[in-house]
Amino acid sequence: MQKIDIEMIPGGATPPPIRVGEATIAEAAIAEEMQYHPADSAGTAQLKAARALVVRELLRQRAAVLGVAEAAGEAFDEADSAIAELLERELEVPEPAEADCRRFHAAHPERFSEPTRLRVRHVLLAAAPDDAPARDAGYRLGEKLVRELQEVPERFTEFAQRHSACPSKDQGGDLGWLAPGQTVAELDRALQHLPEGLHDRPLASRYGWHVVTIDQRAEGRELPYEQVAEHVRHSLREQATRRALRHYLLALEAEIGVEGIALDDDSASALMQ
Repeated sequence: MQKIDIEMIPGGATPPPIRVGEATIAEAAIAEEMQYHPADSAGTAQLKAARALVVRELLRQRAAVLGVAEAAGEAFDEADSAIAELLERELEVPEPAEADCRRFHAAHPERFSEPTRLRVRHVLLAAAPDDAPARDAGYRLGEKLVRELQEVPERFTEFAQRHSACPSKDQGGDLGWLAPGQTVAELDRALQHLPEGLHDRPLASRYGWHVVTIDQRAEGRELPYEQVAEHVRHSLREQATRRALRHYLLALEAEIGVEGIALDDDSASALMQ
């Protein structure tokens, strides 16, 4: 039987029922499960929710064959421990070899490095993304503050306390040490490329405009293998577990039978979260 992704069903059409073996995944169960799978559209959330329920039903039926839930003394649907016991029995995940770990470290040095950290102060001139007049006014004010700070940098604390819409204004705009990912994404990307000192123009974010000064940069550095060996080993073990779990789920899908939807690589990933 051809498997159909929920997202491909034309608007208003009723999708085919989803079955795992003899069990049917109810539409109400999918609707309830959607809250745990945020996505950029209702269709995507519905698809993720349906796949998650299919995976759980595949595991439930396999656990019933092996008697795992009964051995755990609790209902499989309510027992993460039963899932863990099932996978521990069924999955074969090889331990990564030392040579593989060293090759992986050498091939991905950026994954095992200390990130660049920045000591940042800013003045946030608030303006909503869709408020064009406020954005224009905020940018002009930001340019004015930058010109004045170029002449008298000691006024940064004063300007932060007077103009900033960020709670950091009480500390003179001081955000402390920031590592990548610790501030809003668009500002974070811009900050990573700035040298020390006052930036010569306001920086945009979804919150408005930022007058920014970088007080210090602590550049990132690659860490030697010996310092991150366990992290490397964990990364490879996780990759191997994902591969093993994907193959295991596909084997269960073929053995038990799934109709109305197809599993994908994210099905295994969601189970590991």
